Amino acid sequence: MAQTMRRGPMAALNLSNINRVHDDKSHTRENTLAGVTAVFGVIAIICAFFPSVHILGSWAGLAGVFVGLTAQMLSVTTLERIVIVISVGMSAVGLFINMAHGGLY
Repeated sequence: MAQTMRRGPMAALNLSNINRVHDDKSHTRENTLAGVTAVFGVIAIICAFFPSVHILGSWAGLAGVFVGLTAQMLSVTTLERIVIVISVGMSAVGLFINMAHGGLY
């Protein structure tokens, strides 16, 4: 008697194809913008812990928000959108905390 093969709950999460789109093109611009947004977000969050570098953190947060919102409009894949939304959130939180420490100037 032939048995059906059962797949576990994690089998539906195929991470090897998460960044692949059906057009098989490399999305260099979109991936670069997502990476730049993530870097700005990390810089803004790290600078939020040190009030003496609030200027760098504020500008990094502001740049991260603007670059991230631009990248969100251009994003193609789900992975890019996930990275961008998390990075824009980090940039915004870092921007707000650094603004509380002293602002852009």
